Amino acid sequence: MASNINRVVLTGNLTADPVLRSLPSGAGVCNFSIAVNSREKRGDEWANRVDFFDCVVFGAQADNLARYKGKGEPVAVDGRLRQERWEKDGQKHQRVVVKVDSVQFLPSKPRDDGASGYGGGQPAPGSSYAGAGAAPTGAYGGQQTGSRQPPDDDIPF
Repeated sequence: MASNINRVVLTGNLTADPVLRSLPSGAGVCNFSIAVNSREKRGDEWANRVDFFDCVVFGAQADNLARYKGKGEPVAVDGRLRQERWEKDGQKHQRVVVKVDSVQFLPSKPRDDGASGYGGGQPAPGSSYAGAGAAPTGAYGGQQTGSRQPPDDDIPF
């Protein structure tokens, strides 16, 4: 018997400020949409293409996303596709939503005032790939500095 796989990883920019609400249990749920840019060949020329994806995330990651990210800022999401179906006024509707398991905050372009998109040049709390309040760390386990270079004392020559 074949196994089924339902996994999606996307990077893109928020199309609007995330919308945070609370479930009856008190847990946060955040709805947001991302725009994913790509290029495709149309005839003899290359053209830009933008795809839009509706997403939902729960818990601490929902709270962090709504608190630290806004329209136009980049994020990476890892999750599963979920088809929603409903009926309204006798019409059947459906849509596919990304049910996000983890959100990663990606670096923003500097603002006009010279500060980063996170404010003060510091990474946003909870920006690790696992989300949920963890302190952000770089590729070598230390605080993120915007550079992927190892500390000088780790260079093997």
